[in-house]
Amino acid sequence: MRFSLLATTALVGSLTASAAPTSGDDSTVANLAKQAYDQAHEALSSEQKRNPGEGSCSLKNLRVRREWGSLSKKERKAYTKAVQCLQEKPALTPSSVAPGAKSRFDDFVATHINQTLTIHYTANFLSWHRYYTWLYEEALREECGYKGDQPYWDWAKTAHTGLAASPIFDGSETSMSGNGASVYTDDTGDIALGGSPDLPPLYLPTGNGGGCVESGPFKDMTVNLGPVALSAPGGVTVTPPTGNPLDHNPRCLKRDLVDAVNQRFANASSVLSLILKPQNIYDFQMQMQGIPGSGDIGVHGGGHYTLGGDPGNDVYVSPGDPAFYLHHGNIDRVWWIWQSLSPKDRQNAIAGTRTFLNNPPSANGTLDDLIEFDYAAGPARPIKDLMSTIRGPFCYVYL
Repeated sequence: MRFSLLATTALVGSLTASAAPTSGDDSTVANLAKQAYDQAHEALSSEQKRNPGEGSCSLKNLRVRREWGSLSKKERKAYTKAVQCLQEKPALTPSSVAPGAKSRFDDFVATHINQTLTIHYTANFLSWHRYYTWLYEEALREECGYKGDQPYWDWAKTAHTGLAASPIFDGSETSMSGNGASVYTDDTGDIALGGSPDLPPLYLPTGNGGGCVESGPFKDMTVNLGPVALSAPGGVTVTPPTGNPLDHNPRCLKRDLVDAVNQRFANASSVLSLILKPQNIYDFQMQMQGIPGSGDIGVHGGGHYTLGGDPGNDVYVSPGDPAFYLHHGNIDRVWWIWQSLSPKDRQNAIAGTRTFLNNPPSANGTLDDLIEFDYAAGPARPIKDLMSTIRGPFCYVYL
């Protein structure tokens, strides 16, 4: 297993101001999402008329993923209860592979740690995380009795309202828990991402949290794995205490919710630009993840570093924060919208190599490449089966 500080994302340059999000941008994204929703319904309806009784996905079993705030309080509590259930079930990963994996929840974290350098800035970035989030949703349903669908975090909403006012992060019993205890001050240094002989690091501000989460369903949660390369204030990178990030290292869930990062990198304008500007999958993926040297960490980095804390600021261990799956639900939603704008050209579009920014050099990814998740879940599937949310193992859309 090879670990590198590159995986804190090679997103470097200077932090610059972006256009403020507008209600027009937000409503345009919503209209595009509704268009994609209607398109999926039409496709399934046509397929059923042509081939009645065939296919695993139909209008009868189509799931609809919704934004967290649109769920009822009962539905939100059902989701967090299922996550807590997954955190209580024993791990399937053998202790010889990941001694620190203590729960089914940890199985998913261990898998992400092991594969980080082959699933970011790669040809399989989008399809890998689509399947990963779906399998997590399936585990919640099949192993913990969850009846709902995977919700998502609309970053544009929190960029507008502020994180503390969001039903996702307000710290109530129907939230995903709130900020961490206030341990950072005005004197706390920025966190630094990337950095190399050729490119300077990108500095991001901290917020007023940083400590253990003290409210909401996950206030007593234990993070068992990592860190691997945790970006900490003052430009410090925290590495595993034993040298092995898969060892048991129990600690509280920490967060540092940073409105400035959300408003700069994951606002309505940046989401709309991502959907409309890139005309090919390579450009779309790069804009989403942040083009190295551009000073922009993209909406992908924007969401992760908005959460902050530990493990939020560690790209390897980031699924250790349960909000990860709401973040990647929206990553998948944005890709789904982008695909819907030109399905003939984009449904099976793939570009990139099999390693992080092609380091070390590797072959180009193909639709026949297998995606597998070790002990977390299965089975292994080729990327070509994971390109549509209403084909292959999937049957879901977004609203």
